[in-house]
Amino acid sequence: MRRLSVGRLPRAVWAGAATLAAPALRLLLRRRAWRGKEIAARLGERRGIDPTPRPAGMLLWLHTASVGETVSILPVLERLAARAPRASLLLTTGTVTSAALLARRLPELGLEQRVLHRFVPLDVPAWTRRFVDHWQPDLACFVESELWPNLLAACRAAGVPTVLLNARLSARSFAAWRRAPGLARALLGGFALVLARSAEDAARLAALGAARVEAPGDLKFAAPPLPADPDELARLDAILGARPRWLAASLHAGEDEAALAAHAALAGRFPGLVTLIVPRHPERGAAIAALAANAGLAVTRRAEGAAPPAGGIHVADTLGELGLFYRLAGLAFIGGSLVPRGGQNPLEGARLGCALAIGPRVENFTEAVATLEAAGAIARLADAAALPAWLAPLLGDPPRRAALGEAARAVATRWAALPDQSAAALLALARGAR
Repeated sequence: MRRLSVGRLPRAVWAGAATLAAPALRLLLRRRAWRGKEIAARLGERRGIDPTPRPAGMLLWLHTASVGETVSILPVLERLAARAPRASLLLTTGTVTSAALLARRLPELGLEQRVLHRFVPLDVPAWTRRFVDHWQPDLACFVESELWPNLLAACRAAGVPTVLLNARLSARSFAAWRRAPGLARALLGGFALVLARSAEDAARLAALGAARVEAPGDLKFAAPPLPADPDELARLDAILGARPRWLAASLHAGEDEAALAAHAALAGRFPGLVTLIVPRHPERGAAIAALAANAGLAVTRRAEGAAPPAGGIHVADTLGELGLFYRLAGLAFIGGSLVPRGGQNPLEGARLGCALAIGPRVENFTEAVATLEAAGAIARLADAAALPAWLAPLLGDPPRRAALGEAARAVATRWAALPDQSAAALLALARGAR
């Protein structure tokens, strides 16, 4: 019997476990569909089943996990479409929210006829092989840290070159992977190209076995500005008028109280103050509104069609409108950073010229925060108690607020050429494989 290598053994264990779990995964998918986490009519895609014929000619497949990664590669899709007008572009994601985002953004970018969206199959060997055999991509591009052993194995068995784009590996993940060096080498060593978002990420990935690693920069710095309906922006801006306002963006559970406490602390000094709260997950809107009401604050919810109050809390619990509220506020605290979530993307607000602050937990965006910090374009707050002290001087100083916003915008647009460079690298590999 052929002896398994150190890397092949854990891959074989993973493949066997996933195969045994397949019946339970079918039940899980149905349960997730019932909860709105999957689209029932598209559950076949999660098992690699697709009745749509593969388009003729070159097909480039890109895979992202969810909304943040999807937004970051939209400019790459634009450049691929421009550089290879006859190629088909297949984009897979793993969440319903990313599918909803693409349904809005692809028409805005004129890509609805060029980009085909599918949900990625779960990492069961038979399902991933069926997916790859059906689509026969000329190139498979995985974004950031999407390392699925069976999906990668299916690509390599079919001779499909693979790329890890905007690759990231935190210090914590690096330490974990070093305890399984054979598996890490087996997964990373098969990539034809790894384009890391930073020199630190590149060094970690190379140490784990990635062969060809480059560090051109972070695509999140090159993403387009979040969209906003101009008519709705004008309408809400007219409603708010001269009222002071600020935004608590992408809050997670455990951070709402900090935003409400900051509002209560500042409302007396700034009459008519409006705090705009955009929860990371819109379904939390009702709970946030209840917290505000219990604290004696006036509160309205966008999901109910209500306008911001004359002074108080407006919960923007709708999907895909963060760009609207960044533009309305011009002054924003970035959530996910007061709780152990690693922070949300500060570049979204920076790109729209907002004065920014973020809490101490920024593991997901260490380089972006450090770059903004070096330019004096973001404040690092030690804890929730520091939020009112940061807000107060900026609420009363519009010129200072605008200057900080412009400094942030300059940082966030520094890598504008990166999407085109990434598209060129992907096409070169795909054409070489053909």
